[in-house]
Amino acid sequence: MSELSPQRRSSVLAICCASMVVVVMDISIVNVALPNIRDDLGASVAGLQWTVDAYTLVLASFLLLAGSTADRIGRKRVFLTGLAAFGIGSLLCGLAPGIGWLIGARALQAVGGTMLNPVAMAIIATTFQDPKERAKAIGVFGSMSGLSLALGPILGGALVDAFGWRSIFWINVPIVAAAIVAAARFVPESRAPRARRPDPVGQLLVIALLGSLVYAIIESHSLGWGSPLILALLAVTVLASVATVGYELRRTDPLLELRLFRSVPFSSAIVMAFGALCAFGAFLFVTTLYLQEVRDMSALAAGVCLLPVGVLIVLLSPRTGKYVGAHGPRLPLLVSGTALTLAGVASLLIEPATSLVTLFAVYLLIGVFQGTINPPITNTAVSGMPRSMAGVATSLASAGRQTGTTLGVAVAGTIVGTSMAEGGTAYTHAEHGVWWLLAGLGLAIVLLALLSTGAWAKGTAARAAALFEEVDKGAAPEPAGRR
Repeated sequence: MSELSPQRRSSVLAICCASMVVVVMDISIVNVALPNIRDDLGASVAGLQWTVDAYTLVLASFLLLAGSTADRIGRKRVFLTGLAAFGIGSLLCGLAPGIGWLIGARALQAVGGTMLNPVAMAIIATTFQDPKERAKAIGVFGSMSGLSLALGPILGGALVDAFGWRSIFWINVPIVAAAIVAAARFVPESRAPRARRPDPVGQLLVIALLGSLVYAIIESHSLGWGSPLILALLAVTVLASVATVGYELRRTDPLLELRLFRSVPFSSAIVMAFGALCAFGAFLFVTTLYLQEVRDMSALAAGVCLLPVGVLIVLLSPRTGKYVGAHGPRLPLLVSGTALTLAGVASLLIEPATSLVTLFAVYLLIGVFQGTINPPITNTAVSGMPRSMAGVATSLASAGRQTGTTLGVAVAGTIVGTSMAEGGTAYTHAEHGVWWLLAGLGLAIVLLALLSTGAWAKGTAARAAALFEEVDKGAAPEPAGRR
C-alpha cells in the first residue's frame, strides 16, 4: 500500500477509533441498564449474564476468523460489512420484546463487532508505516478501548434515565451509518501479501471450547458444579482444548496461529489482555449492580460514580501510548498491575454504607490500571510481527480481551449470583471473591511485565518473527506434518 497523506491517515485513524468506540462501549454500556432490563423483561440473573456474555462470547469466538478473512479478501470490505451488521443488530436490540430476543440480537451485534476491532487494528498497522507513528496511532486506538469501557456506564446511565434502556442500542445506529459513509470514502483497501486458507474445523473447535466453558460457569450456580450437564460441558471444554491445539499445530494456515506464541512478549501480551479485561469485566458487572441495587442509585448516578475511571483513562492512555513508543512497555505494565492489585485489596473494605470518598479512591486505582494497560499490550502484540500476520496477531490480542471480559462477567455473576436477592452485606461479602480475583490478576500482570520485557524475551520475539519472513515473501515451504 502506498504512503497516504497525513490528513488521510488521520481520517483513517478517526474512523477506526469510531468503530472501536461503538463496539467496545457496548460491552460496558449495558451494565447500568441491567436492573431496568431485568424489571422490563423479567430476566433472571443468568439472563442478565447472558445479555452481557452473548456479546463478548461471540466476539471472542469469531475474532480470529474475521482477522484472517480480512487479510484474505480485503480489510475494507470486511470492515464495511461489520459496520452494517453491527448497526442492524443494535436496531434489533432496541426492539427486542423479550430477554431471549435481546440475547439473540446481542449475538448479531457481536458478529458485526468481530469484523471491526481486529480489522481496524490491522488497517492502522498497515496505514501507519513508520514505527514511531504506528506506536502513537496504536496508543490512541488503544485509549479508545479503555475510554469506551469506562465511559459506557456514564453514557448508558444518562440514556437509561432519560429515554429508557432501549436507547443505549439505538444510539449506535446513526454513528454506524456515518462511519459507513466515511469508511467507504477514506479507508484504503489492503490485504496480506499471502492469503491464508480458511480453517472451518479450527473455528468450530474454538466455538465449542469457549461456548461450553462460559455456559458451564454461568449455569453452575443454578444447576450446581456436580450436575451432569455442567460436568459434560467441562468435559467438552477439555476435549475441545486438546483437539484445538493438536489440530492447529498440523495446519499450514491455522485459525489459531500457535507459532506466534513462541514469542514471549506476544504470549505475555495475550495473557495480560485476557487478565486485564477479565478483571475489568468482573469489576463493572458487580460494581454497577452494587451501586444500583445495594446503594439504590439511579442509572445515571451509578455511571457518574464511575467517572474517575473514565477521567484517568482519558488522561493516561494517550500519554502511555507515547511513552511506550519512546521507552517500551515495562513501566506502564508494572504501574497497571500494581494499581489493579491495590484496587482489589482496597475493595475488600467496601460495605453497603462505605463513603463515596473510599469508593472513588478504589475507582481511581481502577482508572490507573485501565489507563496504562491497553497501549503497551496492543503495541506488544503487533510490534516485530510481519505484516502478513497483522490481522492474525491483532485478532488474537482482541480475542484475549473479549474472552477475558466474557469469563470475568461469568465468574463474577456466579460468585455474587445468589446474594443479589438478599442485597446489603450479603452482596458486599460475596463480592470479596471478585476482589481477590482482581488482586491475583494484578500480581500476574506485574510478573508477566517483568518476564516479557527483558533481553531473553526480546530474543524469542525476534526468532518468532523470523519464522514468518518467508511467508511475507510468499515463498514459505509446507511445514513438515502440516496441511
